[in-house]
Amino acid sequence: MTDKTTPKSGWLGLPPLAVGLGAVAATAVYGWLFLLAESEIAVLGLVALAALGGWALGRTGLPDTLDAAMRGHGRSMNGAILLGLLAVIFLLGEEHFPLLMLTTMLLYMTVALGLNVQFGLTGMVNFAGAAFFGMGAYTAAVLTAHSAVPPLLILVAGGVIAAAIGFLLIVPVVRTAGHYSAVVTIAFGVLFKTFLEVNDVLGGPQGLMVGPMKLFGWDFNSSPVLLGVEMSFYVNYALLGGGLAVLAFVLTQRLERSWLGLTLDSVRLDETASACFGLNVVRAKVLAFTFGNVLAGVAGALYGMMISFIAPNSFTFADSLLMVSIVLLGGLGSLWGTALAAAIVVLLPEKLQILQEYRFLLFSGLVILMLLFRPQGLLPRKVRSYFPSWRPQQ
Repeated sequence: MTDKTTPKSGWLGLPPLAVGLGAVAATAVYGWLFLLAESEIAVLGLVALAALGGWALGRTGLPDTLDAAMRGHGRSMNGAILLGLLAVIFLLGEEHFPLLMLTTMLLYMTVALGLNVQFGLTGMVNFAGAAFFGMGAYTAAVLTAHSAVPPLLILVAGGVIAAAIGFLLIVPVVRTAGHYSAVVTIAFGVLFKTFLEVNDVLGGPQGLMVGPMKLFGWDFNSSPVLLGVEMSFYVNYALLGGGLAVLAFVLTQRLERSWLGLTLDSVRLDETASACFGLNVVRAKVLAFTFGNVLAGVAGALYGMMISFIAPNSFTFADSLLMVSIVLLGGLGSLWGTALAAAIVVLLPEKLQILQEYRFLLFSGLVILMLLFRPQGLLPRKVRSYFPSWRPQQ
């Protein structure tokens, strides 16, 4: 239902829906060009264009119009965004590395959405995201090599295993808060990597091979043919990764907008007050922690199948920091901010390989500047409203 308060005209006097659809189309074209760019001039030029364009358009009121389009025409905008993603995937159909980057970004976005429920909604700091991501990947490696479990169920198994092992952290995480809780998850992440390195059954430091994803008899490592053109096999993983990211987004959004999401917000703001009003703080934390770990495990299982080989060095504390930085850059609790930050954190360092190792210095500097001058994130979460159609009597 369209909100009655949605303005009929927005940026430059255009209808909000038209502005929103145009922004989606422009973003899809930009993403396609950025993923294809290889020369130094092209990459740096596109980065500069995005920075200057975002700053200039932000001062003209475009963000407010886009927000109005999302509020008043949510289904149309979501459908356009989904079509834009599909268009980018098929336009990159013959390109291996750009599709690999895009799929990795979608999987990291899925993990970050789970971390956002833990960190952004509930206030539970988790620096072991890469460990739970790795649990899903190692589950896929073991099951594809030593069982006849259908790969689609292996994705589910990756989430279940990550959640089950995560229960080992429930007691220390629930009984601690703030930096104490952060130290617990950091220690767990280091312990997980060390366990993999000394465990010969799981391949030790050499790692394990992972079998491919197969769905309804179709091997995802086979190149599909569309209109007589042989496409990259990464198209298969990009489509499934996109579907997984969309599912995670919808589930997280439903959770946030529910009364349960209100409970999580209350726990984040004041645990003592929440308990005094009869809210079950422990149950809320267990739910948020388990939900986030399930998303990380499922994404990790698909990631392992996609890259075909995993090792302990693929799931380090540095990777956990990248996942947390996605949540911070996008804005705590902001779902669309998470999507935007995932693209920046995953794609930008890869495209800036022209700067050699200095690209990490540049990226770190950008993170520090963001935290200093815009600590609320790129797309801050707005104050929630449970009765958007209610208006006071005049």
